[in-house]
Amino acid sequence: MSLDDKYRYMTETPVRRLVVRLALPTIVSMMVTALYNVVDAAFVGHISTEATAGIGIAFAYMTFIQAMGFFFGHGSGNFISRALGAKRYDTAGQMAAVGFGTSFLVGLVAAIPCLIFLEPIAVLLGSPDAVVTETCNYLRFIVIATPFMMSALTLNNQLRLQGNARFAMTGIASGAVLNMLLDPLFIFGFGWGIGGASAATAVSQFVSWCILLWGTTRADSVHILPRNFRPTLSCYNEILHGGLPSLGRQFFNFFAALTLNYAASRYAAPGCEASSVGAFAIVTRTMMFAFSIVLGFDQGFQPVAGFNYGAGKYRRVRDSYIFAIQVTTVILCFVSALGLLFAPAIIRLFRDEDPMLVEIGARALRWQCVAFPLMGLATATNMLFQNIRMTFKSTLLSIGRQGIFFLPAIFILPRFWGIHGVEMAQAVADICTFLLSLPYAIWIYRKLSVS
Repeated sequence: MSLDDKYRYMTETPVRRLVVRLALPTIVSMMVTALYNVVDAAFVGHISTEATAGIGIAFAYMTFIQAMGFFFGHGSGNFISRALGAKRYDTAGQMAAVGFGTSFLVGLVAAIPCLIFLEPIAVLLGSPDAVVTETCNYLRFIVIATPFMMSALTLNNQLRLQGNARFAMTGIASGAVLNMLLDPLFIFGFGWGIGGASAATAVSQFVSWCILLWGTTRADSVHILPRNFRPTLSCYNEILHGGLPSLGRQFFNFFAALTLNYAASRYAAPGCEASSVGAFAIVTRTMMFAFSIVLGFDQGFQPVAGFNYGAGKYRRVRDSYIFAIQVTTVILCFVSALGLLFAPAIIRLFRDEDPMLVEIGARALRWQCVAFPLMGLATATNMLFQNIRMTFKSTLLSIGRQGIFFLPAIFILPRFWGIHGVEMAQAVADICTFLLSLPYAIWIYRKLSVS
């Protein structure tokens, strides 16, 4: 398919059919990636409670990698999507090279000092004394792989926002499946313990990077060529506008993970710090898996919105937006019902030998499921604003959940209710995020209808 054929496909195919076609491979990609995180936690859970807590602490660093990867990926990818809609192919090629190349260099610069000061980094991330060794063992290979992990996320989002969701899925899913195969071999077969889980992640992420980079050579993709790596202030300005909401969201996710680690340790019963941190690590990965379906569907709707907004077809943008809200809300209601009913059983899948971990994890999971269905509208609205360059509104909604609302909640609620306040903080933040998003959703619907 040539780029001109893709333009007609993206702007003339019935909206619902087009969104579903693009969403299905993205959902598979997101679910497989999230499933690898779940399986990773399950394998590590067989080592010890401290190891389970260690991957929870290290998750904060991985959130930093995601923040930068999504910043460059969404920033460059959203511009590429609009440029293709306006048939500005040369400009799209320059942006693809600048976004990818810069993300790799930033990852390299970040990895070197982190590798040198690994133990202080683990402590800074909120690791209790009993968990520092396991956290360092897990972080080591993740830090080494940082440039590839960061730029792979950039490539994935560039391909997806061009409408090449299927190949983006292939690259990410291949690495995730390889990770699940390598986990038991490295952890138990080679006897590497939690370091084996980290090494499996690093190897699989490098494989994903190679596949995604090869995908940019296809005829229906914007090619990443060394001669197109021409960084300009204009390029970085566009990346900033398109990627700032993702950067804000992911950096507040990073700080939220830090504060959650500290709060889970501080408000746990004496001697149960590792159990508490481990419980929230399991809940976080479980909810990531559930939310991956929604993110996958909304990421399928994003290129539809971007192409058609660039082509001036605003009613198609509106219709895809409403369809995304409807489908994701139904999915979240179903997932939340399962979580409320089977919370203890879900937590026991990861670590059955620690009753305190199961108790804390089950309560926290149920609290999050109470407000989970509200995130369908909030997520779709945020992604639409990001896609059509409404930077301030998108950034506000992006930082709302884990920044404006979660951080105050995690500081205030435990002062009154202890560990129970930590458990309910995310649900309170989700309800507030929905209330913030609702008037913006009504406003953009009316604006697109009039246009």
